[in-house]
Amino acid sequence: MRYISTRDNTIQYSAAQAITQGLARDGGLLTPFFIPKLPGKALEDLRDMAYQQRAVYVMKQFLDEFSVKELTNFVNAAYGPDKFDTPAVAPVHTVDGDTHCLELWHGPTCAFKDMALQLLPKLLPTAAKKCGCKEEIAILVATSGDTGKAALEGFRDVPGTRILVFYPEDGVSRMQKRQMTTQQGENVAVMGIQGNFDDAQNGVKAIFGDEKMAAELLEKGFVLSSANSINWGRLVPQIVYYISAYCQLLADRELAPGEGVNFCVPTGNFGNILAAYYAKEMGLPIDQLICASNSNNVLTEFLREGVYDRNRQFYNTMSPSMDILISSNLERLLLALTQDPAEVREYMTQLAETGRYKVSGRIQDRLQKRFKGYFCDDRETQRVIRTMFERHGYLIDTHTAVAFSALEQYRQETGDDAPAIVASTASPFKFCASVLEALGELAPASGLDALDQLSARTGQPVPAPLAGLRDKAVRFTQVVEKDHMLDAVRSLLE
Repeated sequence: MRYISTRDNTIQYSAAQAITQGLARDGGLLTPFFIPKLPGKALEDLRDMAYQQRAVYVMKQFLDEFSVKELTNFVNAAYGPDKFDTPAVAPVHTVDGDTHCLELWHGPTCAFKDMALQLLPKLLPTAAKKCGCKEEIAILVATSGDTGKAALEGFRDVPGTRILVFYPEDGVSRMQKRQMTTQQGENVAVMGIQGNFDDAQNGVKAIFGDEKMAAELLEKGFVLSSANSINWGRLVPQIVYYISAYCQLLADRELAPGEGVNFCVPTGNFGNILAAYYAKEMGLPIDQLICASNSNNVLTEFLREGVYDRNRQFYNTMSPSMDILISSNLERLLLALTQDPAEVREYMTQLAETGRYKVSGRIQDRLQKRFKGYFCDDRETQRVIRTMFERHGYLIDTHTAVAFSALEQYRQETGDDAPAIVASTASPFKFCASVLEALGELAPASGLDALDQLSARTGQPVPAPLAGLRDKAVRFTQVVEKDHMLDAVRSLLE
């Protein structure tokens, strides 16, 4: 399997190079030259496998440089019982009839990012060795909340790596901030920035594109890489759980072989739903992909009108991991739909220079055949949390609630009642205050006390990784201006 930049297909990379490098030198995202198809009986074979076996099978299609033995060792270490609190790893919960919920938050940080970021720390050092890289890997991460903690936990004390995470100081939940700032490990660092997630992401991308900085770091014995979803090593493990969810419903006889399903995915940076799109392209029987957004509804507008415009008000919402106006992974989808890096490069130039671009009518038609976009505000998010708990006894977080709202809107608009799977991206205990308010608690407790309050209110146990935060001291308190991120990287790598 070869990889190309979304902005230039004249240079090809191996899978190991794509994972090690993280981002193409021209600023584009490294993407498979083609999407492999699942063999005819693949879903039948995968139906009776454990999650770890499914992961090896699917990832091998994209990572042919890695042996089955290597991948097996990686997934067994990443998804073992010491990491995930259920043998299913990513279980599917049937909510009501043809509505199912794919729970992606059973890992060590209680968020879906664990599905990739427990695996990437195994893939990246091995990929670097395959490329002949002898330097230490400096991993830069911009986070809207969940990626940061998952990356820190995954790369904690991994030999040959250092990791620096930037997060928006006022743009993450208290629990997310507590998780990051108490992170253990000798090779980790965390910094808040004065700005939002887009500022953090733009700053990291600018550092990757700074050739002078790359040369300076190389002299010090470092090469840059990324643990954000701009790195292909982040996306390929995410394809697995969509295929696994379908196979699990086959095994449970909730689906018939070949029966189509709809997936509804809450997303801000577009990586999570892009993984579902790739699963569909591989041959998974997905009828419709439903993209769920909060009040930062730039993706909803794009999918409906073909215009991407980040020149709008930015909202801090109760679903902060989706508070994003520049959805980086959309660039990969544009390449898939256009098959023209020059066209993608022009769109990205327009976005950088004017903050907006409009795709052609041909591309808009292709978008609308594959995706539907919906959004909701915080009041609707609260309503869905309350309704799901009162009607089904099922407790969900704020991001998952946005997705259930989008699915409801889609069904009302289209009348399509086909089986649907909602991607649940975080434990409700990561957003205690917002969930408590949705359940009618007028004065939710602050900080870690909210964990006990939510548990008492719902009868649900506090996840062990969050309960364990009580005994951890805050290690990282530094906040920098968004324009000083480069200096922060220099200081870390001195």
